[in-house]
Amino acid sequence: MMKELDPLLHSQLRLAVMSILLNVEEADFNYIKEKTESTAGNLSVQLDKLVTAGYISKATDGSGVKPRTICKMTDTGRNAMMKYVEALKTYFAGL
Repeated sequence: MMKELDPLLHSQLRLAVMSILLNVEEADFNYIKEKTESTAGNLSVQLDKLVTAGYISKATDGSGVKPRTICKMTDTGRNAMMKYVEALKTYFAGL
């Protein structure tokens, strides 16, 4: 039986962000933007959706000339990713 996929994670850009954050302790906005090849506006909207869901935390480091936005995956986000991957595996059970 195929399990339902988390629609929040089933977006290409949000899944890419979560995949990046799985492999690092934290990542700044510009790094994520570069790796996902997204626009600043679209990335900002998608990050806000992940923050609202509690999947990531986002903080702004105001030190220096230009503020930096830092993103980190939360325990809730890590659990959601694990469930997503397990659900996705049910779609490929015959391989």
